Amino acid sequence: MSDQPKQINFTIVPGDDPAGAQTPRTYANFCSIAHTPFDFTLTFCEVMPLSEKEIRDAESEHVVKAPVRVKIVVPVQFVPNLIAALQEHWRVYTESYNNPGWNKGAGPVH
Repeated sequence: MSDQPKQINFTIVPGDDPAGAQTPRTYANFCSIAHTPFDFTLTFCEVMPLSEKEIRDAESEHVVKAPVRVKIVVPVQFVPNLIAALQEHWRVYTESYNNPGWNKGAGPVH
């Protein structure tokens, strides 16, 4: 017998929720990204329209606090596949909806 590991090709798909339970959905419209040599942390927040007071505070403090909805930590090795999957889905989305995409000069993407 060979000492070579056996190669198995497979596809990973999300499993069905047990006993009809539904996985909660979380809405976020902002993502902050940080990294270490070992992993990337994606912090998803929900930024709501600001009140007049919050706008004044933001103008003076240069900070807007947004509630964190979820933090996801992924290993560095996962990131290239995530980027490729997002790029492919973005391509299909823009082709499907004839959407020219976001205005790339509109500001920073976090």
